[in-house]
Amino acid sequence: MMISKDLVIKTARKIIELFPRRHSDTDPFKVLISTVLSQRTRDENTEVSTKELFSKFKSPWELSKADPHDIYHLIRAAGMYRQKAQRIIKISKILVKEYDGRVPSNLSDLLKLPGVGRKTANIVLFVGFGIPALAVDTHVHRISNRLGWIKTTTPEATEKELTKILPKDLWGPINGSMVEFGRKICKPINPFCQKCPVSEFCEYFKEKR
Repeated sequence: MMISKDLVIKTARKIIELFPRRHSDTDPFKVLISTVLSQRTRDENTEVSTKELFSKFKSPWELSKADPHDIYHLIRAAGMYRQKAQRIIKISKILVKEYDGRVPSNLSDLLKLPGVGRKTANIVLFVGFGIPALAVDTHVHRISNRLGWIKTTTPEATEKELTKILPKDLWGPINGSMVEFGRKICKPINPFCQKCPVSEFCEYFKEKR
């Protein structure tokens, strides 16, 4: 049985408070490219690759003219660097050609960009534009189901259900906080339930005892 909406909100606020995540750069283009680089890699690898890339290429205009081989060595740490280089250049060319070098600030246009799914698009909307948007990655999907907030089988369904439960001011922050919470406490295997600050509100913990 899922917990009440009020308890979900209370727990979400506590997770956000205890596991805040700060965004060092809110430029929409940097957020977009950084999020593309972050796919299937660790945060530290994303940070290194983003820093290296933007030390050489400052704008979508510059990246739109780049050759993939000019980028490989800059983003190698992020993994899948050949595919990501081609994707970044394609995105940059589209932005220059169709959006005057600006990142679109709506979901439908963002989803048209190569390699941009709902998670990436929602991160760009929130971090880059301050628009309420709920990005669901593996951490958000897994933890919200484990806590008993929802019962879903796909990230898309999780996003839909969470936007019904959580107030808009929590949509953006919950992603980064869930990521930190999932790495430090609520791990996929052998979570640290005994030292979890929200275990008293967790259905998984109650069933496990």
